[in-house]
Amino acid sequence: MTDVTKEQVLETLKTVRGPDLEHDIVELGMVSDVFISDGKVYFSITVPADRAKELEPMRLAAERVIKEMPGVKGALVTLTADKKAAAAAPAARPAPNPPHGHPGHDHGAHAPQQPPRAGKIGVPGIGAIIAVASGKGGVGKSTTAVNLALGLLANGLRVGILDADIYGPSMPRLLKISGRPTQIDGRIINPMENYGLKVMSMGFLVDEETAMIWRGPMVQSALLQMLREVAWGELDVLVVDMPPGTGDAQLTMAQQVPLAGAVIVSTPQDLALIDARKGLNMFRKVEVPVLGIVENMSYFIAPDTGTRYDIFGHGGARREAERIGVPFLGEVPLTMNIRETSDAGTPLVASEPNGVVAGIYRGIAAKVWEQIAGQSQRPAPTIVFE
Repeated sequence: MTDVTKEQVLETLKTVRGPDLEHDIVELGMVSDVFISDGKVYFSITVPADRAKELEPMRLAAERVIKEMPGVKGALVTLTADKKAAAAAPAARPAPNPPHGHPGHDHGAHAPQQPPRAGKIGVPGIGAIIAVASGKGGVGKSTTAVNLALGLLANGLRVGILDADIYGPSMPRLLKISGRPTQIDGRIINPMENYGLKVMSMGFLVDEETAMIWRGPMVQSALLQMLREVAWGELDVLVVDMPPGTGDAQLTMAQQVPLAGAVIVSTPQDLALIDARKGLNMFRKVEVPVLGIVENMSYFIAPDTGTRYDIFGHGGARREAERIGVPFLGEVPLTMNIRETSDAGTPLVASEPNGVVAGIYRGIAAKVWEQIAGQSQRPAPTIVFE
């Protein structure tokens, strides 16, 4: 079996008519950069925002012809909504076939159903979506996200976790999950699972050492497909492990997904707090509630002497939370156990549920859920692919 090339993919896509039914989608410049990894083909089709639903059959046609190519194991094709794409997609006659939607699911009886914010489309079956974010890397955000999710699970909720870091996915290693997810009808992906958590990550779709060289539209497309084309089932809460910073992935989730709120992770030191403020300001600008700040690596207690050391300072995140008027969720110490269990794929809340640090994570989870459960409720809308 020969490896499929980008040129072959584009040549095949020339058989798919554009919205004007005269030119193909490649000629119209609607196809994004094509990425191929392990026999799977990834690309997006840029269309006018107000015609995304109408042009779903075109996306399905592109996905079908690529999947039929020799050497292709699968395809991830999404529509990228762009208000500036009207010139590339002129008015067309009505599509011959209606888009194939997916039936919604009723939410769990005890899951609060968050009201979608203007222009944001919910995910049927998921009661609330929480983003775990940080202004910079290296503050332990992913470890915090995993243990927060497990803390919510330990507190009796149905929980999933989405790894939104396209360039550096860490959930496969943190949760000790390997292999590829299966698909339903060649499109909907079954999430992976361990420790009772349902999990989706780009790390399950490409090899660990594959470099993801994607521009913004592809990141957006991959994120939305991993969110909306995964069989999550009924969840009370979906925790989203955001990449560090305030780039394409963060803006996609903040602007297009009805987040119930965001948890900001920072170390106590001033440099980390400066970057954490950027994340806080971004969520506030897009009207996403900040559920609070976690001070990670707050202090270190030497295992041999019991002496406490404030390696990165102490209390900075608490003071910042008080200053800007958001909840302070808790202090997580710097321990060798957290590092060892994270590296081993046995998160501390799952491997040592009765330990002191596991109790801290469960306490943080309880504070987060208390805020979400207190928010107003109304049913989520039917899923629409954008």
